[in-house]
Amino acid sequence: MLKKNIPLFFLILLTISVANAQNKNYINEQTELAGDSIYYTQIITDTIFDSRQIISLLIVPNKALNRFNIEFGYSQTELSTTSSFAKSNNALAAVNGGFFNMDDGGSVTYFEINDTVINKSRDPELKWGITDSIINGAIVLTYDNHIIIEPCRSEQFYESSKKELAVLLTGPVLLKNSKETIFPDMKFVKNRHPRTCLCKTEEALVCITIDGRTKEAEGMSLYELQKFLKEIGCIDAINLDGGGSTTMWIRNREVVNHPSGKEERKVANVLMILDKN
Repeated sequence: MLKKNIPLFFLILLTISVANAQNKNYINEQTELAGDSIYYTQIITDTIFDSRQIISLLIVPNKALNRFNIEFGYSQTELSTTSSFAKSNNALAAVNGGFFNMDDGGSVTYFEINDTVINKSRDPELKWGITDSIINGAIVLTYDNHIIIEPCRSEQFYESSKKELAVLLTGPVLLKNSKETIFPDMKFVKNRHPRTCLCKTEEALVCITIDGRTKEAEGMSLYELQKFLKEIGCIDAINLDGGGSTTMWIRNREVVNHPSGKEERKVANVLMILDKN
């Protein structure tokens, strides 16, 4: 059973999800993980944006962040499933990370760990390259275990700066200081797809997957995702790789969402939550 000290935004989310008694609108699962420090919930609904949606959320309250390490799992050249990365690092939970080269492996956006550049951004004109209008943000992990979601700086800045434990360029940025960002006019933005994103509320860090491309789950456009995140209290939010890559894995539960390809896609990197002990 969930305890009474659930973050406020989580209660708001539950209210959103059950507000309308229509055909499908229920909490499929809600669970405490790691001793009342991480929450997981999955919502199945047909009322959000008048569409069928399966939304999975992994919630780490700010007050519990010092109990965990937030890290990237990655391979520079080989691709592995999100669950494989998570298990090999003994993670509590993980979601897929940034955009990558599906032929040769590796991130196609700038990625550094411990002042070592793992990958540089691939030319958008080349296969698997992503336009700068999409890759306009960064997830920064700090040495004191904080996560910063920010509009990206230049690769040269991150490469010369010694303040970051890890940096992954991704995007687009969805919200900054609770303000909606402007998207380019393209199908990637306007069409519904499975999505993976990361957001911060006043009270928690939240990893979210939106299933899609199935009759049970239609996915969201980035406009819809942006609106949904704002409604549940996100202040800063950023998009990660989605589509067939969208995956959420939790220890002892395995993959909890529904990848659109019916099985996990191999990816280049993942965002993980690890126990410090």
